[in-house]
Amino acid sequence: MGTKINSLKDKTTLVNKNMTLIKQNIFIILSFFSISLSAQQDFTFGELSNTHKNFTKYEKDTTAGAVYLYEKGKNFFEVRKNYVKLITQYHGIIKILKKEGFDHATIQMPYYHTDKRTEKIEKIRAFTYNDGVKVGLGKENVFDVDLSDRWSAKRFTFPNIKVGSVLEYTYEIESPFFFNLTGWEFQSDIPKVYSEYNAEIPGNYVYNRSLNGEFELDVNEADIKRNCFSIPSSNNNADCEVLKYAMNDIPAFPEDEQFMLAKDNYISQLEFEMSEYRGFDGKIDKYTKSWKDVDKEFRTDKDIGTQLRKKNFFENHVPENLLTKGDEITRAKNIFAFVQKHYTWNEEYGLWRNNRVKQAFSEKIGNAAEINITLINLLNAADIKVDMMLLATRGFGLPKQQHPVMNDFNYLIAKAEIRGKTYLLDAVDDEIPFGIISYRCLNYIGRVMDFKNESYWYEIKPSHQSKRIVRAQITLDFEHQKAVGIFDDISRGYESVFQKRKINSMSDEDFLDEIENDNEENIRIISHEIKADNPEKSLLSQRFQFEIEDLEQSKTIYFNPFLIHFFKTNPFVSEERHFPIDFGYQRNYGYAASIKIPENYKVKDLPEALNLALPQDSGLLRFKCSESNGVVSVFFDLKLNAPQYTSEAYTLVKTFFAKAVDVQKQSLIVLEKI
Repeated sequence: MGTKINSLKDKTTLVNKNMTLIKQNIFIILSFFSISLSAQQDFTFGELSNTHKNFTKYEKDTTAGAVYLYEKGKNFFEVRKNYVKLITQYHGIIKILKKEGFDHATIQMPYYHTDKRTEKIEKIRAFTYNDGVKVGLGKENVFDVDLSDRWSAKRFTFPNIKVGSVLEYTYEIESPFFFNLTGWEFQSDIPKVYSEYNAEIPGNYVYNRSLNGEFELDVNEADIKRNCFSIPSSNNNADCEVLKYAMNDIPAFPEDEQFMLAKDNYISQLEFEMSEYRGFDGKIDKYTKSWKDVDKEFRTDKDIGTQLRKKNFFENHVPENLLTKGDEITRAKNIFAFVQKHYTWNEEYGLWRNNRVKQAFSEKIGNAAEINITLINLLNAADIKVDMMLLATRGFGLPKQQHPVMNDFNYLIAKAEIRGKTYLLDAVDDEIPFGIISYRCLNYIGRVMDFKNESYWYEIKPSHQSKRIVRAQITLDFEHQKAVGIFDDISRGYESVFQKRKINSMSDEDFLDEIENDNEENIRIISHEIKADNPEKSLLSQRFQFEIEDLEQSKTIYFNPFLIHFFKTNPFVSEERHFPIDFGYQRNYGYAASIKIPENYKVKDLPEALNLALPQDSGLLRFKCSESNGVVSVFFDLKLNAPQYTSEAYTLVKTFFAKAVDVQKQSLIVLEKI
């Protein structure tokens, strides 16, 4: 029998404060028994079944605008015109349930190409079914579009679509690239009633495979097909592994959820990675490398390896005292600030591009790799121990740790050792202080390329405290129907980075307009000043003088004491979530207000106090109002003590944020005229 995907899950976790930070379920190929819980019959293209014709509502997700009623894919190897090709065949049936599902009537089929070879997408056929009438897709309505240097796509839109349409399509991909047996996505942004993947893989081609996500297979079958594959140049035959995997009723993956890492970390999908090729002549070509192999390649790589050895160039092109003045930490900070100021980032990461750091330095514009390679060269020239660290950005996916997969990385930073302390440095963004890496880099793990020894994994942890505290002094003046006062907005860590980025990206007028528009009261900012901007301590302190106009003048007054809302709405709206909530860093939001009440008014009622905690002290929400000598004091504190929360904790976190939003919007101080 063939190799099967077993239902045993290998859970890889990172732990912080007893909370599971990353829950990545990987189904490892372990056993040889077959499980087949359910299956669907095959459907002939162009002959729509009554079940599909009469489908009107998907009870498991009544919000869906469209649903896959059926999809089936198959991979196999075949000799065509004396060359072995990897063949992909696909058949899908979609039901349009609402107008919101019309976007799914446009189909895009990517294909890979190099300067010399390309994949071919052929046998494209598509039908739209409306009330028994079948309309086909014309060849003239299939277009080629460029996606990147190496990727293009065939694209078409089904004709005559409307609510109730059934869309059926099929195509075939012929590929000379055996590494493009990449797998199968069981889950997408719309639900699927049934999704099936089949493969016939000759024993010559060996692939690592895994099933990611929280959903288990409903069909999991493997067998051996004898003498199924041969090539013209050999008299030998190879056996094939015959695979069949399927899932029923797969929910949509919500791509618009907030606070999540890349969907590829969590979406239910089958992944293949080519490990080795075994020729009929007995020769074996291995594709899975060791880190020792990768380290050796990087030392001589023209794009990165040799670019890291340009310190002589930089010694002759920077101010002399930049590399020599002060102790190690002073030199490192000065170099970091110099690189930040010198470069303009071109918004590209550029890790695997043709990096030319000397040219980028001369032109003062570069990609992220060129900027941080400059930083590494200068730190080396200043006799500071520094290595390059590869990582994947938050939106790119978590790198696999079992063996090197270089395409898992898309970014590089510097890792410096100064006086026994480690500093992760990213000089790409102007707002980032020394010792803090960009938020996009908070993806838990990176690979340090220590070329003098061996590379190793290094855990990425935010090193600075991140908080935003607002302190307000408010004087109510109902006689003139207004309130006046000041508030200080003090932020540290990533909160200060985000505030600086907002200030730098907007005009002063637009920045103040946004604050005024975010407030439910009729507030007007009279003045704004930055009291302190200390990049070294990642501190930003702002002071605002304000006036609230058109306050009501009546016997009973209702006043909301919150001038700033940290969360205007609950970012968590889904009923359930099958992947972790990832904030990236621990957060603290605080609000304190002192409100002076006019002498001819008294406090009739204050909002109820609130104390709410998440399990294991991973979150805390406190709110309290008190009155003394005509002054109302307001205290609000929200702490998130973990950067990530598991999917099992989703309901608790959702409720936690609902309470936080409600406190800020609904807490009213009731005043009564004496």
